[in-house]
Amino acid sequence: MTNDMTGIKRVWATLDPFFESGPVLGRKVANVRFLDALLNRDSFDEYHFFLNDRGISDALRKHLEHTRPRLVASGRIRLRDRRELPSALADTHYHCFHQSDCILWQPHLIRLRNQVARDIFPVTGTIHSLSYADFGEAFLRHLQPGTTGRDAIVCTSSAGRTAVENFFLYLRENHGLSRKRFPAPELALIPLGVDASAMTPPRTRQGDMVRLLVFGRISHYSKMDLLPLLRALHRAGAEGIDLSGVELVLAGWVDDNDDFTPALLDLATNIGLRLRLERRPDEQRKAELFREADIFVSIADNPQETFGITLLEAGAFGLPVVASDYDGYRDIVVHGETGLLVPTLGPARTDDLDPLAPLLFDNQYHLLLAQRTAVDVPGLASALIRLIRFPELRQAMGMAGRKRVEAHFSWDSVVEQHEILWDRLREIPVDREALRNAAQPQQIPYGRVFGHYASHQLGPDIVLTTGRTGHAFYRGRDFPLLYSGLVNFIDPEAARKLAFLARKPVRCEELVRKLREIFPNIAAQQAENHILWAVKHDILEVVAPEENTGF
Repeated sequence: MTNDMTGIKRVWATLDPFFESGPVLGRKVANVRFLDALLNRDSFDEYHFFLNDRGISDALRKHLEHTRPRLVASGRIRLRDRRELPSALADTHYHCFHQSDCILWQPHLIRLRNQVARDIFPVTGTIHSLSYADFGEAFLRHLQPGTTGRDAIVCTSSAGRTAVENFFLYLRENHGLSRKRFPAPELALIPLGVDASAMTPPRTRQGDMVRLLVFGRISHYSKMDLLPLLRALHRAGAEGIDLSGVELVLAGWVDDNDDFTPALLDLATNIGLRLRLERRPDEQRKAELFREADIFVSIADNPQETFGITLLEAGAFGLPVVASDYDGYRDIVVHGETGLLVPTLGPARTDDLDPLAPLLFDNQYHLLLAQRTAVDVPGLASALIRLIRFPELRQAMGMAGRKRVEAHFSWDSVVEQHEILWDRLREIPVDREALRNAAQPQQIPYGRVFGHYASHQLGPDIVLTTGRTGHAFYRGRDFPLLYSGLVNFIDPEAARKLAFLARKPVRCEELVRKLREIFPNIAAQQAENHILWAVKHDILEVVAPEENTGF
């Protein structure tokens, strides 16, 4: 933990809670499991969470008090207001900041780090779904002068990494951004994981019924179209498979009033296939479903899918996998060893849809995209026939899948790979001073854009003196109100000292210099902010030129 040579604590930090309530989705499960594994390894002295919402903070605190009571009681986990960031970055040697998602905060945190932090710590964030129509703007923010060799996007699959590379290539081409002036973060490859110890396979799978399990979002517009699976099973029946001995179980998140699942049930009835729907099972029932199954099937055709954590869960439960050869699935399934990958065919161009997608709802353009990706139905039928007919092959592939998950996809291994990444990134040389004023091009420079709204602007030659309230303030007879949202930005003692220093008229530039001599941790911009606040609250007042009765 603490570096014995320097005595500096190893502090891990984030702007995200890694814990969300609500519907159980793959991203949420992955994030909370990552947090659990990070705290299990406990390689850091402290863990700081800078959160922007009281409800989220309270939910995380409750979760941690339940799962990590000793760690919470020790004070090593700190849930902090995000408005504390500037002062915390200036005061603390952070080892790294890691985000559960690379989309929202990462580029802006880099800009703040460069401006105020004690050192240039690594800033990293993980990819999840990449296909939302506004993500071009999100990835454009990553291309900024302040990005350093210590910053990285953690890609969970090789297909996802290539997608991010394609984002950056396209953005550079169309915005004329050079790699030298607008560098991108490193794209590290680290998968997601599972806790295989909690997913033990049954000793034997008995019975004449062969049960196929599909687990995930049962949705044709956000996960996979299951009609090709039913067509493939129809083919299997025509080629000699007795469908009366096959059961298809669809389990997971199902939207209320969805018209997709009734259509599936009708088609299954028409082809003589037993189909069972399990809506939103809890964790206990989920484990039972995996242990009851013989084959796991996932034919993703939607670009929202990037990794495929359910395939890991299937492997941990000792199930052979039949999956589409698509996205991150090919990183997980070893074809012919742990399962069978089915070929897919997709579009090379989407010129007709690209300008329309930002004008539609997410489910609308994702459906249009998914319907242009075909899972090979004859190939899918062949894979299913092979595994339905040969139980010994199912068992061998399931055992191989279990071993692969244990060897490559444990959460402890995943967190270890992150720790190795953070340590390596910290060793990359950076020019600290050159970064301090590196702009984030998509941030609004509020002073430049809106400064003309005020009739006057604070400048070095503005003359100030103590106002009526200020005289009472520095004598302890008045106490100006400091709003709760300002407690991390305005120091009442510094404001009191301004009132003392300006008893006689003084130029703004001189007043800033004197205040910083007394409070060396206050930057020039912060000193000016204190002056403006003090004028607003009558602690200071502007000495107006003779020809002007106002400011």
